[in-house]
Amino acid sequence: MHIYKIMTADAWSEFQASGRFTGAPIDLTDGYIHFSTAAQARETAAKHFAGQEDLWLVWGAAPQDAALKWEVSRGGAEFPHLYRDWLLAEVTGNAALPWDGAAHVFPDDMA
Repeated sequence: MHIYKIMTADAWSEFQASGRFTGAPIDLTDGYIHFSTAAQARETAAKHFAGQEDLWLVWGAAPQDAALKWEVSRGGAEFPHLYRDWLLAEVTGNAALPWDGAAHVFPDDMA
């Protein structure tokens, strides 16, 4: 299973340059990196990023260590939360997430 992170273009550039992602401001406040499953990503974009441009969808296989926890969040659904930095070596794909005026356009091949 893949986990998905929506991030700004600046954050994605910094992640690529440093090799690790410590989190967006909300992640740092909450103490873990928020991720979504493929089924949750569109709703996450609509709820938290509506109208925002210059976004990227970045994904990787769900880490198999104890730092990844599935916790109940929005609507009682379990979301993946990573309690450590996300390493660039764990990323398996990325795509621009353009805003078309009504919603973000996601890649067709999300796993």
